[in-house]
Amino acid sequence: MEIRRVQMTGGSSFVVTLPKDWIQEMRIKKNDPIGLIVQPDGTLLVTKNTTEEPLQRVKEIDIGHITDPSFLFRMLIGTYITGFNSIRITSKQRFPPFVRTVVRDFTQMTIGQEVVEETDTLITIKDLLNPAEMPFDNTIKRMFVIIRNMHEDALTALETHNHTLATDVINRDMDSDRLNWLIARQTNMIMQNPSLSRKMEVSVGMAMYYYIISRIIERIGDHAVRIAENSQPIMDVNLDPKIVTALKKASVLSMNVFDKSIISFFNADIREAHKTIESVSALENICGDINNLALKQETVTAISIGYIAESIRRAGEYSADISENVINYIVEEDRSLHRRPSSK
Repeated sequence: MEIRRVQMTGGSSFVVTLPKDWIQEMRIKKNDPIGLIVQPDGTLLVTKNTTEEPLQRVKEIDIGHITDPSFLFRMLIGTYITGFNSIRITSKQRFPPFVRTVVRDFTQMTIGQEVVEETDTLITIKDLLNPAEMPFDNTIKRMFVIIRNMHEDALTALETHNHTLATDVINRDMDSDRLNWLIARQTNMIMQNPSLSRKMEVSVGMAMYYYIISRIIERIGDHAVRIAENSQPIMDVNLDPKIVTALKKASVLSMNVFDKSIISFFNADIREAHKTIESVSALENICGDINNLALKQETVTAISIGYIAESIRRAGEYSADISENVINYIVEEDRSLHRRPSSK
């Protein structure tokens, strides 16, 4: 870091000189305009770009040596998440059939990606979404609603022997994945283009915080899927009512931790976050009791119940991780540490 002293000129203007190496690297000349952008965290960004147009990044993928559809799909997802505005898939020969199938799946599973050009040897995918139109708060809230409903429906499917509902829970996991990918993409774009940080009214640090929370919520969704998957082998088994009751009780506790963690996240409430973390021990005790009850069942049934209880417990623990991140961020920002206790 270079330290430069602020000078005063003309009795009212403050002046700071710019590093010569940076001026030369940016090829800035006398009387060239320079952009100054105040960031949400109070820092000042100095940039040669005075138009604030988004940085256009193009990724070219030559599939000449790609024969695995899964590999191509993962490359496209990686390109999307890292913030490229345009993707050009090229080949010296006519595309094999799997390429168009993968591209179609990719555009359906991501937000804002559309094919704008297509020939036998070239496919161009362009991002049509303005990232500033999708605030982080709204995306996190939507993920929360989707995944909470998935968890509840997974338990309902087990209790009511509903195979169709269990399958629907598994299929809904993609809805949360695509929102998590969107937040990851926006975070990378903010890190590459600080002017986007100002437009979205979120600092780079806060964007990373949102990304961490979205990853945790996505993992809670993964465990809702596992509950549905492990329910299917025992869907037609007449379970001990005590086990069903215990699973429902554990599920309620797990989702209560989830609810309170999200509330403390949006309210920046450090005390509520602490209480939420402390409440996880009760959930762990109930899940331990469920495992003991499962030992009295047939082997296949016992294994499935054990996995379901484990996923319920893990969903609660991941929810507590949200609260831990709430505390970490508030302490770092030195906010709300002296919030007055609630009158309730």
